Amino acid sequence: MKFIHNRREEKYMEDRKYMLKNYNFKLLFLVMAAIALGTLTILSVDITYMTKQLIGVGLCITALIVVSLIDYNFICKYYMILYGINLVLLILVKLIGFGADTSYGASRWIYIGGLTLQPSEFSKIIMIVCVAVFLDKHHDELNTFKCLMKLAAFIAVPAALIFIEPDLSTTLCLLFTLFIVIFVGGLSLKLIGIMVLILVPSLAGFLWYIQQDNLPQFLNDYMINRILGHLYGSEYGSSTDQQDNSVMAIGSGQLTGKGFNNTDAATVKDTNLISEQQTDFIFSAIGEEVGFVGSVIIIAILLLIVLQCIRVARRASNQKGMYIATGIASLLAFQTFINIGVATALLPNTGIPLPFISYGLSSLLSICIGIGLVMNVNLQKKNY
Repeated sequence: MKFIHNRREEKYMEDRKYMLKNYNFKLLFLVMAAIALGTLTILSVDITYMTKQLIGVGLCITALIVVSLIDYNFICKYYMILYGINLVLLILVKLIGFGADTSYGASRWIYIGGLTLQPSEFSKIIMIVCVAVFLDKHHDELNTFKCLMKLAAFIAVPAALIFIEPDLSTTLCLLFTLFIVIFVGGLSLKLIGIMVLILVPSLAGFLWYIQQDNLPQFLNDYMINRILGHLYGSEYGSSTDQQDNSVMAIGSGQLTGKGFNNTDAATVKDTNLISEQQTDFIFSAIGEEVGFVGSVIIIAILLLIVLQCIRVARRASNQKGMYIATGIASLLAFQTFINIGVATALLPNTGIPLPFISYGLSSLLSICIGIGLVMNVNLQKKNY
């Protein structure tokens, strides 16, 4: 009997071995292509970022490959430790004297060893892992009131810490991503219907409430102005100027764009009409410099990355792997949609980076870690 048990264990370990043929080189190539195009755009906008960007890219790709070789099941074992680290980092953001950056009316960064770190970016990946483990542990009782309340509290604490930074856009991004993971985990359609019936009138009430000057507001003035500016235009000051200039830049690129580092034609970046164009409004630089064709290519690459993540989720060997890959796919899709929607003035102005493209080490590193997890899920996929 002991011999049979040992043989089974050996067979199990043999099946768990990583095989080079299962390494998702297609996904790795797509990610590297997106990062390369993003780097070209960033350096075209501001060449002074060259050293930081190249070092950051090297670090992020290295992190992606390293994480892709670490068993995600091993990482999931320590999900509560990750959850605790997440809360500590988010709390440190709010502590006075810890080097918090209060530019633009928000404290979202901390300084560690001379590096600027944005904990909310890493919180997205950590919470995807934590919720994946929670759903795996409570799969059979997910739709019970007790389980849903535990899950809501589990998510609410980090979400609230991000919201009070304040960072409404990242909070919504986190909640939407986790909702998709929970939906895939088996959330009842009846409950979803009830949520929709509650949210629709709540949204109408919210829009009415923020327009009342005599009532206390829970959002910052700049958040309210951005929302109302999107609805009512210039009546709310300069809240839409960035988006107007972004649309002008994208339109000026026409079919093929003006080219990277073009000195023959006037560009928006030359006149500084868009502040910090290399971050949240990077798509305006893409539209201007590579035009409609280049923009479609970049969107197509990001779409293929999302589809690859979904493919990995469908072939995952267990539920945790499926939830993690689904979460990363949802995060990439949502951030891409919001960033491009803001840059083209289809959505209210809000700060969300374009995955792999926008400048920012925290954003790039966190999403590369997420892709590394997806690639490890793929290494342990079901064999058909």
